[in-house]
Amino acid sequence: MANTFRMTNETNVSTSLEELYEAQSSTTAVVLGIMMSNTSTGTIKGSVQLVSTTATGTNTGASNANESCYLIKDAPISSASSLEIMAGNKVVLQDGDKIYANSDTASALDIIISYMEIT
Repeated sequence: MANTFRMTNETNVSTSLEELYEAQSSTTAVVLGIMMSNTSTGTIKGSVQLVSTTATGTNTGASNANESCYLIKDAPISSASSLEIMAGNKVVLQDGDKIYANSDTASALDIIISYMEIT
């Protein structure tokens, strides 16, 4: 198994959910960090969503598998500042799992995702 550290970034994230990353076939990805940065002159709100095709609903209290879940929703980000949303946590993605993001303000949010792919 090879472990490869990677990064993906997107500038001017859309106001509708925009796909930023998809775990590829025969790959497990471990998301290490997500940084959102406000490039505008006013406060904006940013969201990051996980859409899974591999989650199971077998845990106690889990009602359904493969639901779309927000890692953060409408988080306020002040002008010229950033927000790290992972804070030491990790998210495991498998084949077909995706990360989306959006902002409430067009052309105001940049985002960076750091992850490790295991192949």
